Parts: sequence; structure tokens; C-alpha cells
Amino acid sequence: MKILGIDTTTKILCLGVYAGGKLYEYNLEVGRSLSELLAPTIQRVVEAVGLKIADIDYFACGLGPGSFTGMRIGLATIKGLSVVRNKPVAGISSLDILAKNVQATERLIVTALDARRGLIYCSSYKYERGLLKRKSEYSLLSLDEFLKKFRGKPVILGDALALYGNKISGGIKGAAVLDKDYWSLKAHNLMELALVKIKAKQFTSALNVKPIYLYPKECQIKTK
Repeated sequence: MKILGIDTTTKILCLGVYAGGKLYEYNLEVGRSLSELLAPTIQRVVEAVGLKIADIDYFACGLGPGSFTGMRIGLATIKGLSVVRNKPVAGISSLDILAKNVQATERLIVTALDARRGLIYCSSYKYERGLLKRKSEYSLLSLDEFLKKFRGKPVILGDALALYGNKISGGIKGAAVLDKDYWSLKAHNLMELALVKIKAKQFTSALNVKPIYLYPKECQIKTK
């Protein structure tokens, strides 16, 4: 089984390949150069592990929430690759990918990504029998709503801490706020989640894969 996965919902391009029982990952901060770098980077990485795009059996894609432009570029790229070859796609939440930066713990894990406009993309997780399980819906919250929602000495990670770290530390009793080494999405986490979904047959046609938009009004495409 060969899988190609990407996440482009943050400033980091996460790109992973699973082939021959081995997992290969490539993480690169691309900023505003994503549209120029994505296709050639995919080609280069796939060739570096001795494959061609035509060899890929399954595709995986980060669905957000995150950068609107990044989500559109990444999903459009994966749809283009998979539709032509009639291969299925496994969609993965970017918050789920981030949560896996935390190793097994009994504490609640809370992901917090900067959603701009004073808001935070977030969700919560717990390890159960060694597996990470999501315990709340994907949400778009103000800081005050975030502070009220998550209690019980959670472990918190994500780039929203660059803006709100001190207020979160002071506002949630017993919270463990992780440093920035834990704030970025990692391709190996994306691929591990993709592998689990594909083995469980939780994939679909690329035409049915939808991004996770938590800014519904702003993300609507208006037609005349």
C-alpha cells in the first residue's frame, strides 16, 4: 500500500509518503509561496523515495480548520491527483494532526490554533487505551469562551499560544502550556492518522471530500 498525504492549512507544508511499510516525511515553512512550491515539492519527494505519482494507491489531505487559501490549494491539488487516477482520499482534521504532538497522557489535550480576528480554532482529546480520541467538536471560540470551555488541568498546544499563552496560563487553573516546539503540524502525524483511516476503510471519492470551514459566512463563494 502506498499513500501520499499533505496538509497545507498552516504556514507549514506537511508532506508524507507511506510505502513498503515505511513512512517518509517532509516539513517545510512555505509562507506565501505555497502555490508555487506545492506541486514541484510533491514531485520531488515522491521521486526521492523511488516512486511515481501513478504508484500511489491512496491520498490523504488535511482539511483544516486553518488558512482558507491553504485549504483550497491543498485540497484542489489532492483532488486533481486522485480524480485523474480514480484513487480514494482520506480527509484528516488539522487539529487532530496537531493533537498527536502530545505523547500519551491521562490529561485532557487541547489544541489551539490562531484563527485571526481574536478567535481560536480548537478541540479537545484524550488517550484511551493508547489511542487518541477527540472529546469535543471542532470550534471557533473567543478567548473568553476558550477559557470557560476547557477545565481540568489540560495540556494545551498550538500557535494561538503565541498570542494568548499568558492569559490562558492564568485563566485555566493547572493548565500545562507547551512551548513552540509543539505548535506545528507534523507530516508523520498526518500519515499515521491517514494509515488508521485507510485500514478502517474511512475514505471516499475526492469529489466528496469537504474542508472544515468554521467561518461559514466568510468562506461562502458568491455567485451572480
